[in-house]
Amino acid sequence: MTWLLALILLPLVGALVVAGMKNNDKLATVTALALSLVELALIVPLWASYSPSGARIQQASTMDWIPNFGIHVSFGMDGIALVMIAVIAFLVPIVVAGLGFFDKLPAGRSAGGFLSLILLQEALTIGVFAATDVFLFYVLFEIMLIPMYFLIGGYGGANRQYAAVKFFLYSFLGGLIMLASAIGAYSLASDKLGKGTFDWATLVTVVRDAPTGTQIWLFLGFFLAFAIKAPLVPFHTWLPDAAGQAPIGVAVLLVGVLDKVGTFGFLRYCLPMFPEASKQLAPLVLVLAVLGVVYGSTLAAGQSDMKRFIAYVSIAHFGFIALGIFSFNEQAVVGSVSYMLNHSLATGMLIVVIGMIIVRGGSTRISDYGGMAKVTPLLGGMLLIAGLSTLSLPGTNSFISEFLVLLGSFITQPVYAIIATVGMVLAAAYVLWFYQRIMQGPVRGDALIGVGGGPGTAIAPELGARKSIKDLGTREIAILVPMVVLIIGLGFYPKPVLDTITPSVQATLSSVQGGK
Repeated sequence: MTWLLALILLPLVGALVVAGMKNNDKLATVTALALSLVELALIVPLWASYSPSGARIQQASTMDWIPNFGIHVSFGMDGIALVMIAVIAFLVPIVVAGLGFFDKLPAGRSAGGFLSLILLQEALTIGVFAATDVFLFYVLFEIMLIPMYFLIGGYGGANRQYAAVKFFLYSFLGGLIMLASAIGAYSLASDKLGKGTFDWATLVTVVRDAPTGTQIWLFLGFFLAFAIKAPLVPFHTWLPDAAGQAPIGVAVLLVGVLDKVGTFGFLRYCLPMFPEASKQLAPLVLVLAVLGVVYGSTLAAGQSDMKRFIAYVSIAHFGFIALGIFSFNEQAVVGSVSYMLNHSLATGMLIVVIGMIIVRGGSTRISDYGGMAKVTPLLGGMLLIAGLSTLSLPGTNSFISEFLVLLGSFITQPVYAIIATVGMVLAAAYVLWFYQRIMQGPVRGDALIGVGGGPGTAIAPELGARKSIKDLGTREIAILVPMVVLIIGLGFYPKPVLDTITPSVQATLSSVQGGK
């Protein structure tokens, strides 16, 4: 068994184990946390076994599934998949450990049910990144919607059912359209090879030689599914609702990892399988990308809800990622892939800190807070670090990603790069304004000034606040510190990540530049 296969099976088995602990929340939480930490530990030998100068797909494993139709259960990874698998393995323990600290379960819901869905989501998402059979990828692409649907619909906010159904239908429809294109690629392979196959490597060599018109139609099927998942404007409308209603831990995985399946799909499927179509349609994608940057940034500044604010910030960031990918420049694409990782870390921490704020104040409305840094200085500092990473301040992890995207895209697409720089200015404005409204000035807002108070609170009577609100506790600090370490560490030393993803990016661009 490969390390990669073990990473898929462990949370899958763990989900079954934890699901049987519905009557013991503490045992379910401890078990899920232990399993997720073992999963994270397995990333070390997986990463160590990966050779950037080796084969494009490593840790490969294959077994027959439906051999008459050329369908296999096949897994493998390149450097891009490795980075995304590592980030979900890192985020899941944070989500599990945060239960009760930035997430509160609805009455009548058990930790066992919630955490089993989280582990199942982890297994299926890793499977999506690792699948090397196109039909298997499609199946996992659709199945991974199910635990997320129940996590939002069963544990979310007041409008959770609407948000969950909207999320599911958007992604499911996109997947069906992708299936039609996958069947078209299968037919091309059957005509050329005498037998059909869904093997990714084989389809890359077959479909890339198809007429440009055929490539365009097949490209559009895959692209639409990935544009919805990413999400690019105008396919984004499900995200603010889903992120706004999802529990905090679920939002971390939704915005931090699941959305990356879309941009990963551009790199794994759209570019190498349909190189001519990718080049022909790149101007359209670039327009959508810069539109997303400006649109997401503008709407983020106008949000009154913290969680919807994060959703629109992410829409702007996905515009940057798509800009880099479809600029077809090595620096830009490397920047986009590293942005996929760094956005997960920065936004993940931002969501977690906001969850800690919401638990204390009982409200998601920005206007219900003010001057909170006077009450909770440690929490204020953590929000500032997450915010500075989100706006790509030099010295934080996101800076090198955004810099490479703009530097590389300016070489091949200067007009779009210049427009995208507006997003950098807007990011500084909306992030700092967001921080200022919640943390700076006099203590104010219904979330902080209320009836109550007592010994051990972090609010002094002279500040005018009467609610009992404490600063970060030991466990909360332990949850946040690893994220801070990675944000600052990768800000000053991104080389391990860049060295891992660059050969895979070069191989992808070689497929595009080679054309037919």
